[in-house]
Amino acid sequence: MFEELKAKAKRYDELQGFLATPEVAADTISYQKYARELSSLKSVVKKYNEYLKVQGEIDSAAKLLQGDDPDLRELAKTELAELKGAQEKLYGSLEELLYGEEPDSDKSCIVEVRAGTGGLEASLFAAELFKMYARYAANNGFKVDVMNTHVSEAGGFKEVIFAIEGNGAYRKFKYESGVHRVQRVPVTEASGRIHTSTATVAVLPEAEEVEVKIDPKELRIDVFRATGPGGQGVNTTDSAVRITHIPSGVVVSCQDERSQMKNKAKALKVLRARLWDFAKQEEQAKRDTKRRSQIGSGDRSEKIRTYNFPQRRITDHRVGFTTHRLEEVLEGAMGELFDALNDAQKKLTRHGHG
Repeated sequence: MFEELKAKAKRYDELQGFLATPEVAADTISYQKYARELSSLKSVVKKYNEYLKVQGEIDSAAKLLQGDDPDLRELAKTELAELKGAQEKLYGSLEELLYGEEPDSDKSCIVEVRAGTGGLEASLFAAELFKMYARYAANNGFKVDVMNTHVSEAGGFKEVIFAIEGNGAYRKFKYESGVHRVQRVPVTEASGRIHTSTATVAVLPEAEEVEVKIDPKELRIDVFRATGPGGQGVNTTDSAVRITHIPSGVVVSCQDERSQMKNKAKALKVLRARLWDFAKQEEQAKRDTKRRSQIGSGDRSEKIRTYNFPQRRITDHRVGFTTHRLEEVLEGAMGELFDALNDAQKKLTRHGHG
């Protein structure tokens, strides 16, 4: 661990040097790139310097223990115990900063919720998941910006894509990717039988323009009329935008804004996030050991959670966490669930690196 910390401290010093040069200061893209990297290293380097300072104080106290003055020896003994306690806490913090956080944890994120098996009932469940995330976000100081919706006949969502903006949004929501299963009696079920339906969730860290270069020549942009369940402004102008990234085949549509320009900007934001995610998935596939040290596999076909309405129960299958506060969680009280996932990840991290 300490070799890695030394390398990060060295890189931090290098970046400070780069940012001070006239060449980098004059190049906006390079400056932003280096400044972002510097910011991502700041907390771990600061904590590492604190650790080194405490280590120096421990060394000094240890020398006093070897001296002839009994009062000084007693003082050094007390101080040494306190310093070692502080050092142990710093070590734990460093371990968490180094292994417990993804580089993208401080970013905003884009969430994609889609109805899975279960027809109209699945679309209603997808809408409830969207409301749950939006309520949690609003209660915790994040901003929700809807990018695109595809509404079902029942008033639910076949698909809803939205950004959750604010520092640390991805840290909060990153474990939500996967298949969410609901067990309940659908409103369309006359006989009272319990049905099982699913919705899939994908959470992507938002990518900056400097992180994902998109060549305009590699894009096909089509405009069309927005479709929806009716209402003012629908089907009156060609404001909806579909962008195809030709090299990857990724297609993104946005139609929720009345302005074609705003829809295009939102579509590009989603496209950047997906391309960034593809690059991360490829990198992660090369490092299978890291994949095994994460909660779940990151596979979006993995069933991660069940919402059982008759028993008012939510169970997260990855960490064995169960709560009977189903209504409160759906109203946005997700803190307990997120805490359980983060605690489990920390244990995995410490086991994997300790």
